[in-house]
Amino acid sequence: MTKVSIDPVTRIEGHLKIETEIEDGIVKDARSTGNLFRGIELILRGRDPRDAQVIAQRICGVCPQSHGVAAALCLDSAFGLGDKIPDNARLMRNLIQGTHVVQDHILHFYHLAALDYVDVTAVAAYQGKDPELNSVKVFLERGELGPFAPRYEGDYRLPVEVNQEATAHYLKAFEIRRTGHEAVAIFSGKIPHSVGIVPGGVTDTPTVDKITKFLWKVKKLQEFVNNVYLPDVLAIASVYSDYLEIGAGCKNLLSYGAYDLEGDDPDLTRRKRLFKQGTVSADLKYHPLAISSITEVVKYSWYEDSSTGRHPSQGETKPAPGKEGAYSWVKAPRYDGEVYEVGPLARLLVTYVAGDPVVRQLVDWALAELKAPVSALFSVMGRHLARALCAKILADNLEKWLLELKPGEPTYTEYEIPDEATGMGLTEGSRGALGHWIEIKDKKIYNYQAVVPTTWNASPRDDNGVPGPIEQALIGTKVRDKDNPFELVRIVRSFDPCLACSIH
Repeated sequence: MTKVSIDPVTRIEGHLKIETEIEDGIVKDARSTGNLFRGIELILRGRDPRDAQVIAQRICGVCPQSHGVAAALCLDSAFGLGDKIPDNARLMRNLIQGTHVVQDHILHFYHLAALDYVDVTAVAAYQGKDPELNSVKVFLERGELGPFAPRYEGDYRLPVEVNQEATAHYLKAFEIRRTGHEAVAIFSGKIPHSVGIVPGGVTDTPTVDKITKFLWKVKKLQEFVNNVYLPDVLAIASVYSDYLEIGAGCKNLLSYGAYDLEGDDPDLTRRKRLFKQGTVSADLKYHPLAISSITEVVKYSWYEDSSTGRHPSQGETKPAPGKEGAYSWVKAPRYDGEVYEVGPLARLLVTYVAGDPVVRQLVDWALAELKAPVSALFSVMGRHLARALCAKILADNLEKWLLELKPGEPTYTEYEIPDEATGMGLTEGSRGALGHWIEIKDKKIYNYQAVVPTTWNASPRDDNGVPGPIEQALIGTKVRDKDNPFELVRIVRSFDPCLACSIH
């Protein structure tokens, strides 16, 4: 038995350690370790409840808008505002979060994952006039890989010209992401850590001038997603078609749903949303979401055992560094006692199986391009394709929501902080199901719990010893070279882990 440790996994957010045991070239066991403890839930205790919307965004600098929406929904619930948010505010929250998520998906593919498949050294043979590619060529001639290193040397398969074009898209993606950030800031005030989303609605008001500026930037995002991002993912998936069969994982998927299409139902599990709420397993059957089925267990996490098996609304954050048998600062969320994966694949397939006609048509088209069945989405390339398709669905709807705004109409609802209350906020961050829970006593935060996407995906074993989603995706993988385990990092990065979130 050979032990292979990747510590840290690079090109992700935060410090993740992956340990595997390999026998005869096959991964027999895997452990996912979230290093560091941050304690943001403890920082929130005793504060004004409105501080949650500000401080909870600091859980992550990559997806703060999604935490801002989750916190605002949580406070809306606690303050009795769940069905009182003005339509303008609902739409502007969608625009702020959705635009940020589109650029975040672009970030993940080009700047965090694509280099697992694109060989940038091919630019050394470039003979064109693109100044950015010629700048990269100069660095390569000096023997400098710059931001493209460190890396494992994968089995790069793309033709030289395609590698060069993909590298150009890598550079173009920086400009597009900036455009996305500028659009977010129009209504949110700044980025990261928005000041625009608050309990009761939003702080800004739509004007014709702002709508026009936002629309121009959304068009740029749509153009890049449709003409560059999605075609690149399909091209790479067709060449690396074996990765449509690698890294399947647990094949249980969970989505909280996101982007409210109506705001008249205070129950977030029933509210009409662009991406649907529910679960799907390998049998591709849809099941409604049952929030009461969620628990967090900690047998293999560095938290006191007294906090295990609790629903997030009753969750505890009691660190126990050095606990015997534990190996991660990430808790282990479970749904009905089972392991579930969250993320773009989950929200896409839940929406697909729930019968959304637009999503069904788009997914079927993409799979036809790859000559692959729906079951192929349970894979490394399936996750990348799902992320790109989610970006397209969102980019298309951003324009629609923008044009539904009504200048001069309200964007905020007044409220009073209750003496005692509980609240829950559910949405979908870039990386999957994101939930916030609050308990208020004497107008202060008595308890605050967040269960974030990478808490689900990077979780360690549960109290029954069942590995988490990333761990299961790694087990059974064939590794050609233990000293160059590119197969393992490709699988891990397909989940787009965010350790800052998971060790909050």
